[in-house]
Amino acid sequence: MRRSRHKTLKGEGLGQITDTVSIRERPASVEERAVPGHWEGDLIFGTRDTQIATLVERHTRYVMLAKVNSKHTETVINALIKQAHRLPRELYKSLTWDRGSEMADHKRFTLATDIKVYFCDPQSPWQRGSNENTNGLLRQYFPKGTDLSVHSQAKLNAVARQLNERPRETLGFHTPAERFSECVASIG
Repeated sequence: MRRSRHKTLKGEGLGQITDTVSIRERPASVEERAVPGHWEGDLIFGTRDTQIATLVERHTRYVMLAKVNSKHTETVINALIKQAHRLPRELYKSLTWDRGSEMADHKRFTLATDIKVYFCDPQSPWQRGSNENTNGLLRQYFPKGTDLSVHSQAKLNAVARQLNERPRETLGFHTPAERFSECVASIG
């Protein structure tokens, strides 16, 4: 969108996330994918202001999807808290997100889950490469220009299961589900 060079984005609700922790402050083990429990997240958008929250675990490439009824921070944070409580604490240690306004209430998420949130640099989606790749795969199921609100959480779970049962070259042709199950078994 073209804007006057005198107009700022601050009035649009952008750039107003307070107390962010930079991706540069993440532990080295997150970057190396050495241990499980570090997630990347984002929203994919459809028509009529519809969206789905996507979460990808960096070590195993395990995918979780959450139905969100709006991109407002309260709605997104509530959905992320619900997803976090589905997992053992050892498998959800951090979350890396872009600087979208949907994460403005990231401190409430951290208080509710004890999960640290890190933010990418502006205009740097490649810093969440696993999530960006997964969002591309998800477009096979949810093409651009479609209404995402018609999909139930059960449908989203079925799509996530299909992606999690797909062998990945980067995992030695194992599936994310196999790798994730191994991680769950090792903490059990």
